[in-house]
Amino acid sequence: MLLKIKRVPTVVSNYQKDETVEEGGCGRNCLSKCCINGARLPLYTCKNLDKSIGEKSESPVMFLESLVLGEWEDRFQRGLFRYDVTSCETKVIPGKYGFIAQLNEGRHLKKRPTEFRVDKVLQPFDGNKFNFTKVGQEELLFQFEASNDDDDDKGIQFFPNMPLDADNSPSVVAINVSPIEYGHVLLIPRVLDCLPQMIDHKSLLLALQMAIEAANPYFRLGYNSLGAFATINHLHFQAYYLAMQFPIEKASSLKMTTTNNGVKISNLLNYPVRGLLFEGGNSIKDLSDTVSDASVCLQNNSIPFNILISDSGKQIFLLPQCYAEKQALGEVSSKLLDTQVNPAVWEMSGHMVLKRKEDYEGASEEKAWKLLAEVSLSEERFKEVNTLIFEAIGLSSHEEEEEELEEQSSMNGGFIRRVHCPSVKEEAVSN
Repeated sequence: MLLKIKRVPTVVSNYQKDETVEEGGCGRNCLSKCCINGARLPLYTCKNLDKSIGEKSESPVMFLESLVLGEWEDRFQRGLFRYDVTSCETKVIPGKYGFIAQLNEGRHLKKRPTEFRVDKVLQPFDGNKFNFTKVGQEELLFQFEASNDDDDDKGIQFFPNMPLDADNSPSVVAINVSPIEYGHVLLIPRVLDCLPQMIDHKSLLLALQMAIEAANPYFRLGYNSLGAFATINHLHFQAYYLAMQFPIEKASSLKMTTTNNGVKISNLLNYPVRGLLFEGGNSIKDLSDTVSDASVCLQNNSIPFNILISDSGKQIFLLPQCYAEKQALGEVSSKLLDTQVNPAVWEMSGHMVLKRKEDYEGASEEKAWKLLAEVSLSEERFKEVNTLIFEAIGLSSHEEEEEELEEQSSMNGGFIRRVHCPSVKEEAVSN
């Protein structure tokens, strides 16, 4: 069945159009063939980490953070953003879970809604629609890559003015001109390869390396698949800073199994969105590959999903969802639809971005829970999806059930594992 919804797309670039873009020869310093010759950007190269998560790095502390925020602030001073996100009101919603609400009226666009297909997670890249080769180079901050050098003494390297190599498609970090928080950026892997919005092993590893390199638990990376409120069908991750713990990071979890390469997989408990938590692994690549295998499985089965990379890369949440499907089938109440909240990775993690003052002032834990419960798969469907995922990563449902029964036995004896980011402290956010 062909399923479509209409929604107003988020504007991530000042060069974004409703559907089509100008042809080549634009003269506006973009990343297309017409302008890329001679283009230069800073290059940040991190060590190609092949060690366990949490192992101490010798990299200078906070260098990547200072680069991201310094370049972001420069673009802010140059007036490249659509609004001043620092003036947006933010509060913690009273209640057990501590959902975070932000009033972001700058994201409330009075534009004609665009039609999005939501029943097909894998869709071919369409160069006639807006994509990140069409952004102005002033919206780019720097190139980011993992070193191929095995020399342990090199660590990170920074080159302030490096050519963009069109023959070796660079991964770039760009601003999101409709930011949710301070330092909101886009990581665009191999931008000139024009990859559609789909997870592959190399790109997810790059995103995980960025989270680890940032070395700040308040800097998270997120991913939205098509059908799960990705706006642009050109591979990208989002990231920003928020100096408080997300509700999903405080959620209880139940260990389901541990893979042969040491990745622990847990089931979220007592949280409105059903999802999986991946931690550990014998190496960073083991963790990344396991989540990639699971994500590719969801993509191949056209199951929309979101990913949150949390706690400096120590935790990765995989969250299948069905809100857009319900919306296409007319199963979402008009009251929820009127809020224009598109529940993507940040909302699913408990950071509710609200576009109307009435929704912000009336925000409650009950309303946040109700919205996220609509996003979540049913218990029966979630079990079916888990079976697909465990088969994809080489684990039988029998192994899964055995470990779950073991853990349930411990739980009945009075123990339940609680997940916290050890380096994250809850902080109040003033209005």
